[in-house]
Amino acid sequence: MEVKIINNRPVMIWTNEVDQEAMEQIGNLTTLPFLYHHLAIMPDVHAGKGMPIGGVLACNGAVVPNAVGVDIGCGMCAVKSNWKVSEIPVEVLRKEIMSGIRQRIPLGMDHHEEKQDSKYLPTGHEVEKMTVVKNRQEAILHEIGTLGGGNHFIELQKDADDNLWVMIHSGSRNLGARVGAYYNDLAEKLNASWYSMVSPDIHLAFLPQGTKEFGMYWEEMKYCVDFALCNRKLMMDRIEEVLADSLKGIEFEPMINIAHNYASHENHFGKNVFVHRKGATLARKGVTGIIPGSQGTASYIVEGLGNPDSFCSCSHGAGRRLSRSAAIRTLNMVEEVAKLEAKGIVHGIRNQDDLQEASGAYKDIEEVIANELDLVKVKTRLLPVAVIKG
Repeated sequence: MEVKIINNRPVMIWTNEVDQEAMEQIGNLTTLPFLYHHLAIMPDVHAGKGMPIGGVLACNGAVVPNAVGVDIGCGMCAVKSNWKVSEIPVEVLRKEIMSGIRQRIPLGMDHHEEKQDSKYLPTGHEVEKMTVVKNRQEAILHEIGTLGGGNHFIELQKDADDNLWVMIHSGSRNLGARVGAYYNDLAEKLNASWYSMVSPDIHLAFLPQGTKEFGMYWEEMKYCVDFALCNRKLMMDRIEEVLADSLKGIEFEPMINIAHNYASHENHFGKNVFVHRKGATLARKGVTGIIPGSQGTASYIVEGLGNPDSFCSCSHGAGRRLSRSAAIRTLNMVEEVAKLEAKGIVHGIRNQDDLQEASGAYKDIEEVIANELDLVKVKTRLLPVAVIKG
């Protein structure tokens, strides 16, 4: 970990690989008057909108919608089974299991044609008092149990003992995008009317604690976090059903789940503050987390060490090395496919556009993990067997 002083504010960075745009965004974050204590940057850092992905921002009395992002509640879940991967015939894997998952779970921009049962939606929220969520209750019945696009994935994996695992990366679908955009726009308008000292050019408009708008965002954000979990849980249930149809007698351990795009009210260095994790995972002491690699590389089940300097956080994955457009433009499809097929991984790279999610577009997950061994300890290393990308 390296400490930099930027605009007289300390920034703790767990990598020496930070792209120029991300570094500019880090500098912008240090100008926020409500920034608390220091800024923490994880080893998977790369540029985002307003705030870099892989950043942890603690604030005094304010929430910043763009410091959470638009895929609110996006995260990981994983399940271990009692089945050995070596006992699954390749044809069963390809034609029954992978095909069955694709039939049950809409990918990319696709939604369910038929509404899903409302029992799958979050409970315990006052939806009638919300703005965006209230108006999306019918739409999200088609979105629940769907993967989404971009870097979202379903992956079958194996551990060192050849046990089959299932891992899912997905979020709150269009709901989170609409909530994030609505409240960022609202914050921008309010900041302009207040003649806020936060420049609109850095895209970090905020909502102060105690305002009606803060409370509105906070409640809708929490709903999106819960919706994202419900979304992952429904997909996992259906994947388990597909596996049970093909692998008679398979059993599953309880699901591990953790989000990496949200804000939380926490106590750090003796003060209650609002911690934003944007592409960062909670790593409080003893908490089980998930740090996935890129397509074709290892993923990790980890345990948090509770390092206060990171606000008890760690990376959320490998982190992009190339932008999507740069990956499509510069990576060699033959070489990227060869990497996967040499490992016997069932994959979905079919054309040049698919290279935006190739392993060559991402940082080395082994290096990322090595850079944060003061934040987490590794519990399980998982290797990919088959992957479905959104």
